[in-house]
Amino acid sequence: MQAHGIGVVAMSSDPAASSAWLVEHFGFVRNVDIGWYVDLQHPGHPAVYLDLIRLGHESMPPRLRDRAGGFLALLVEDVDAEERRLRAAGVEFVKPVTTEPWGQRRFQVEGPDSLVVEVLQQVEPDPQWLADQGITPSAG
Repeated sequence: MQAHGIGVVAMSSDPAASSAWLVEHFGFVRNVDIGWYVDLQHPGHPAVYLDLIRLGHESMPPRLRDRAGGFLALLVEDVDAEERRLRAAGVEFVKPVTTEPWGQRRFQVEGPDSLVVEVLQQVEPDPQWLADQGITPSAG
């Protein structure tokens, strides 16, 4: 299969509010807003789409229609700078900045309808953690 784009969907009681939060704090651009459906893209990733669909909408499979929220991960160059920027903006943090032994420095924030955004940066993994997992680091 040759995919020309990738889409992620989050369910929302208010797609306009959720999209406004993503536009304001994470630089997404709103492409389409027809009330029950909002399509967003990030300028740096034109083949990736984030769609927000109103809870209960018949376009979704019945078992997913009433489940608000979603989880989105954004890889950045400087997680600490993003943490400072979002704290200054008053965004709600649900996980503080943490350096994980497997090679990530990350935090999580929460927006409307339990939409969680994880902001992460790749860092060197802890050599002892790798050894404890039976992982041999690859050279270069």
